[in-house]
Amino acid sequence: MFNLDLLVNALTTLLVTLDPPGLAPIFLSLTVGMSRQDRLQVATRGSLIAFFILAAFALFGDGILGLLGISIGAFRIAGGLLLFWISFEMIFEKRQERKEKTGETAITRDHLHNIAVFPLALPLIAGPGAISATILLGSSFPAVIDRAQLLAVIAVSMALLFLALMIAERIDRFLGATGRAILTRLLGVILAALAVQFVVDGVRSAFQV
Repeated sequence: MFNLDLLVNALTTLLVTLDPPGLAPIFLSLTVGMSRQDRLQVATRGSLIAFFILAAFALFGDGILGLLGISIGAFRIAGGLLLFWISFEMIFEKRQERKEKTGETAITRDHLHNIAVFPLALPLIAGPGAISATILLGSSFPAVIDRAQLLAVIAVSMALLFLALMIAERIDRFLGATGRAILTRLLGVILAALAVQFVVDGVRSAFQV
């Protein structure tokens, strides 16, 4: 059934985890010297690859957990703790620093070849946090029609992220250093609250008789 609150929660979780405004300036640093057309191709390919990665985990993530003997309650707790750590990094500006280092390494080693795959799609977009969040959200969409809705949410998230990459220069100029710091911290607080909710739900599920 269509559950608007669940869909909004899923979209919020993914957008906060993906952090499009925070990724925009890093995308600029990865594509420095490229033409607008080249940036369009990199952003398109990276967003599509990241979508298929997250879609695969949304569809088969819980099945993989079942094969490994991991309960969804345990994964919710672990995933919630991971998301909480990411929110901690966002609030204290550690995540941005780590992403920038990843981007700098890719420029040095690969000379911008295949940057749509690495590091844009992996691990900057579809990183551990986004993958964990997707698997956790998948447990809330058990039916086939529900999974279709989750895939739609992932597609919308990727579309918004793609738009953020396309207007990266404008976002960076508009926000400035102060604006980026404020927005990242605000998103970090929201993600922390969502992460705590994941842990609470996981504890309830793990100890349910």
